[in-house]
Amino acid sequence: MRNEWADLNRRWWDERAPVHVASDFYDVAGFLADPDASTLRPFEIDEVGDVAGRSLVHPQCHFGLDTLSWARRGARAVGLDFSAPAVEAARGLARRAALDAEFVAGDVYDAVDLVGGRTFDVVYTGLGAITWLPDIARWARVMAELTAPGGFLYLAEFHPVHMILGDDDLTVRRPYFHDPDDPLEFDEPGTYADLAAATEHNRTVEWTHGLGAVVTAVIDAGLTVELLREHDHTLFPRWPFLVERDGAYRMPDGMPSLPLMYSMRARKGG
Repeated sequence: MRNEWADLNRRWWDERAPVHVASDFYDVAGFLADPDASTLRPFEIDEVGDVAGRSLVHPQCHFGLDTLSWARRGARAVGLDFSAPAVEAARGLARRAALDAEFVAGDVYDAVDLVGGRTFDVVYTGLGAITWLPDIARWARVMAELTAPGGFLYLAEFHPVHMILGDDDLTVRRPYFHDPDDPLEFDEPGTYADLAAATEHNRTVEWTHGLGAVVTAVIDAGLTVELLREHDHTLFPRWPFLVERDGAYRMPDGMPSLPLMYSMRARKGG
């Protein structure tokens, strides 16, 4: 069944990769035109620190803009994604941007073999990644295997409240805790980068991974958590009442704050 879930989600991402590359949402033309352009969030740059000359792997990299942004900051970057069209797009963008970054196609759970057993100073996984994975403990073990002694895993993710609350209000609509064998199922045309895009493969399955489950999985994998931070903003209008300020979406004045993203850094002993 889990292979069927992976195939279902892969078809969704394969179809949307070219849509995303062409979308205003990602603004590939702007990224290529400006050698200083970056898709990284300021808090990620601050929390990861200087990557110049350091090895960095980005599992679940989609078509590679974040990976290439780290390469622009001097990292020796490798991106990995299960969508072959996304990986081909990433390779093309690396050539067009004249950036030395490697991209590999394959399942994140097979990442250690896919990169030839290499380990990295920084294992970076970006927003909107782990919701596509059924087994967070297995994911954490793979991330730990990819991490070089003295290096660290850095995770930036949407907070689980994104998944459990309704699409139009803050009513709890979906479970925070659920059986990995009973994922959330969606059947929605279009894509977050182009809501009007004509699409055929519209079914996906996703999993909510609570903050405690993620942190515990990382600790159990042998990493030491040295930073865990919740953020009061997100990257898109998750609810219609969010207010955009400085490129981020926040709760409006007069409404209670919510954690909308979180970030974690976990180090491997030297």
